[in-house]
Amino acid sequence: MVIAQPSLPFPKSRLAPPQFQELLLNWFNHFGRKDLPWQQNKTPYRVWISEIMLQQTQVSTVINYFNRFIEYFPNVETLAAANEDAILHLWTGLGYYNRARNLHKTAKIIIQHYKGKFPDQLNELEKLPGIGRSTAGAILSIAFNQPAAILDGNVKRVLTRLHGITEWPGSKKINEQLWLLATQYTPAQRSADYTQAIMDLGATLCVRGKPRCPECPFQYFCSAHIQGIEKTLPIAKPRKTLPVRQATLLILRKKPQLVLLEKRPPVGVWASLWSLPQMDGTPSPSAIRKLCKQRFHLNVEQVLFDKSFRHTFSHFHLDIVPALLNVKVDNRIMEDAHQIWYNLQRTQAIGLPAPIKLLLNNLEKICDSLC
Repeated sequence: MVIAQPSLPFPKSRLAPPQFQELLLNWFNHFGRKDLPWQQNKTPYRVWISEIMLQQTQVSTVINYFNRFIEYFPNVETLAAANEDAILHLWTGLGYYNRARNLHKTAKIIIQHYKGKFPDQLNELEKLPGIGRSTAGAILSIAFNQPAAILDGNVKRVLTRLHGITEWPGSKKINEQLWLLATQYTPAQRSADYTQAIMDLGATLCVRGKPRCPECPFQYFCSAHIQGIEKTLPIAKPRKTLPVRQATLLILRKKPQLVLLEKRPPVGVWASLWSLPQMDGTPSPSAIRKLCKQRFHLNVEQVLFDKSFRHTFSHFHLDIVPALLNVKVDNRIMEDAHQIWYNLQRTQAIGLPAPIKLLLNNLEKICDSLC
């Protein structure tokens, strides 16, 4: 569908805020998304959960996670009262787990300090864990219909292309400029629709890689499109070589279905998640046996190494070598608050990092290839 050229007497590379709002909301009336699960039965709680999940994550991925999360924690009261492991379990696979921990912290604060009601002031929302300026703006505009600007990745892309900004939008100077533009364009009326509209435009038309310019209501006003540089904007963050680390993950099996897991510390990589015991580098079988004896009081019969694979974090690559270890018969149950024998045949409500969950799900194949 190609939208006819509007007859507006403004420069093609720029629109005054009223005209920008009119074109965007008219497009949203016809083509905007209005059936997403968090748009139904709209409450500050549901909007907040969706906005946190949508940070660094696409809508198509979030939908199932959101529905399942709301099923278990339908309101802020149930979330505040929940066990952290249960929350992290439902978050497994979404990544950036600190988002889930901050949800739990914020839910408790809302119950304790706001009597279960979300604050409707920008400065109050920004005080809450995990809620920055853009997320606070989204909650205010979508849940409370207040005129509050947002500047998520979709909005940055739209504004960067519209104004032909050829500098990296993550720099302090350009970020401040984009916030100024976002604030100027945000209308006093229909704030909820406007916020959803500009996010939708970036998510469905003004996408990365191959923007669908012929369908865009701003194609005749977009500086990047007029110059033919829309595919190159926004400018990517200057590349930085990530360091590479090596680690060995110990798959300690007491029985075919029981694997030893440890709870990670509350700070650092995979904080508070349950993981396989880890050793830095590529230790020898004798070093692994020694550690298992000293740390877990377990005797290991055999050490078998599987092929390595890479997991990339935001600030480094981790090359992982799985080591399959069969534990000699030991009748003592060795479990405490930080160690459990995880039963592969029963789903347990604990948070697992994605690579660990993948290894556990593929353990039978690993055993078949090594044993």
